[in-house]
Amino acid sequence: MTEETALERERRAKIARWRSEGKEPYPWSFPGRVPTDVVRSAAAGLTPGESDPARSFRVAGRLRSLRRHGQVAFLDLDDAAGSLQLLLRADLLGDEAYRGWLADLDSGDIVGADGVASVTRRGEPSLEARSLTLLAKAIAPPPEKFHGLQDVEERIRRPYLDLLTSAESRERLRVRSLLVREVRRYFEAAGFLEVETPVLVPVAGGAAAAPFVTRSNYLGADLRLRIATELPLKKLLVGGAEKVFELGKSFRNEDLDSTHSPEFTELEAYWAYADYTEMRGFFEGLLAHLAGRAAELLPDSPARTKAAEAFRPPSRTVDFVDELERASGIPGLLDKSREELREIARRVGSTVPDSSPRGTFLEKLFEHFVEPTIDRLTFVVDHPEATTPLAKRHRSKPGRVERFEAFVPGYELANAYTELNDPDDQARRFEEQARGTGGDRYAYDADFVRALRYGLPPCTGIGFGVDRLVMALTGAESIKDVILFPIARTRTE
Repeated sequence: MTEETALERERRAKIARWRSEGKEPYPWSFPGRVPTDVVRSAAAGLTPGESDPARSFRVAGRLRSLRRHGQVAFLDLDDAAGSLQLLLRADLLGDEAYRGWLADLDSGDIVGADGVASVTRRGEPSLEARSLTLLAKAIAPPPEKFHGLQDVEERIRRPYLDLLTSAESRERLRVRSLLVREVRRYFEAAGFLEVETPVLVPVAGGAAAAPFVTRSNYLGADLRLRIATELPLKKLLVGGAEKVFELGKSFRNEDLDSTHSPEFTELEAYWAYADYTEMRGFFEGLLAHLAGRAAELLPDSPARTKAAEAFRPPSRTVDFVDELERASGIPGLLDKSREELREIARRVGSTVPDSSPRGTFLEKLFEHFVEPTIDRLTFVVDHPEATTPLAKRHRSKPGRVERFEAFVPGYELANAYTELNDPDDQARRFEEQARGTGGDRYAYDADFVRALRYGLPPCTGIGFGVDRLVMALTGAESIKDVILFPIARTRTE
C-alpha cells in the first residue's frame, strides 16, 4: 500500500479530532436534498445582491474549491446536475462555526448545505448557507482541478477519478445510459421480448473467438464464459418465441486495443419468419433513430453531432466478393483452394494458423484490402459461405450466404444473417470448421444441432457491439472512452 502523504495525514487528523469531539465525519444519510439545478432555477429571478429567505433548499455534493474573503467565503459544490456556489457568511453561521468550517473542509469532501437561493453582487447564482453538514471526509485529495487526470493509463485504471475531475467523462456516462435506453425502447416497440441466457456455458459457440475457461467445483467440470448469445437465443425460437433480444455482457479471450475489449456489451436479436433484408431495414431504422437522439443529447458538440449525422440514410452497400476482387486485383477468389488463399494472405502479412479454414483467409484479405477504404457507414453483403457456418445459403448466389456486416471507418459495427435452420447442413458446416485450428473457428455445439431437429422457423438475427455503437454515435476515439471500467494491463509498482 502506498504510504500516505503529509496532506493525507493532516486530513486523517481532522477525522480523529471530529470523532474525539463526538461528531461523525461519515453520517448515514442526508434526506430532503434537491439537485443543484433547482437552486439555480430559483435564483434566476433574483437581482444581483438579492436573496429569497422565503424559499429554503437543501443540497449536497462534492466540494471542488473554497475561497475565503474575510468574513465571506465561496465554496464550489458539484453534483450530478452541475455546479453551484455556496455562499458562507460569518454573520449568518456565527463567527466560531464559520472559522471552524473553513479550517475543517478540504477539496474533495462531500458536503451538505441548508440555505436560501441568492445571487451575488457579481450575478452568480448561489445558495446562501444557513448550516453545513460534513457527509464524507475525503482523505485523498482529488486531482488538480484545472487539468484532471492527464495520465491516460491512470484514467483507465481509476475511472472514478476521471469522472470526478472531467465533465466530459460524466457526460459520456450520461449519454451512454440514455442511448442504451433508446436501443431497448426501439426493440420493445417492435414487439421484441428482452430475455436472459446463461453466461456460463459448457460450449462457447455463436462466434469464432477464444473463450475464457473457468472451473465448477460442484460439477467437477470446465465451463466457459459466453462469447456470444446467438445459439441459446435461437433455441428460444425453436421453443416458440418469435422476436427476442438480449442486451448484456460477452467475453472473448483476445485483443485489447482501441476497438476491442475482452469484456464487452453486445445486443443480439432474432426474428422469426423474416430474412436479412428485413433485418437490415430494421437496423438502419435504429441507427437513424439513435442518430437523431444523439444529436439532441449533444447539441453543443459539433464533432459528435457530425458523428451521429453519419448514420442518417442513405448508406453505402458493397458486395463482399466483388469489392474484395476489385480492391485486391485478384479475380476468382471463390474458386481458389485453401492453400492458394493462405499464400495470398501470407503475402499481405496475415499470421493466422496455416490450418485455418478458407473463410478465415478470405476475411483476412478483406480486412487488408477493403476495410481501410471504408470512409462512411457501409453495408457489406453476401459473404462467401466459408466465412460462417451459421448463415443460410444465398438463394441466388452460389457459394455465398445471406449475410451483411455494417462498418464505420475503422471497425465493424454489426453482423446479421438469414439464419441457417437445416440441422444436417448445420452439422456438416460445424464439422468443416472443426477441422481447422486456432481461434478463428466455431465450436461444435451438439445441443444446438439437436434443437434444430425439432424445427427452427425461417428467421434472421443480428448482433452488434453496444460499446462500439456508442463510440460511433459520439465520436469517441477508443472503446475505453465509453466503457466505465475498462480492462487494463497490470502496472508493476
